Amino acid sequence: MAETLKKGSRVTGDARSQLAVDLKAKYEAGESIRALAQSTGRSYGFVHRMLSESGVTLRGRGGATRGKAKTA
Repeated sequence: MAETLKKGSRVTGDARSQLAVDLKAKYEAGESIRALAQSTGRSYGFVHRMLSESGVTLRGRGGATRGKAKTA
């Protein structure tokens, strides 16, 4: 579905609903927002917004942390 969308085109109606379902399923299966954005030819913000509108609980950022805060 996502591969048939023209880059920069407006996504509305049934196409938007189907894209939201596809993105939600892939995200919940472990794909990152950045990977979804690249595979669909859409921006990170667009994918993030679609997932949020779909009611997905977004994962926190990964990577290194700064460690525990010092206690007084």
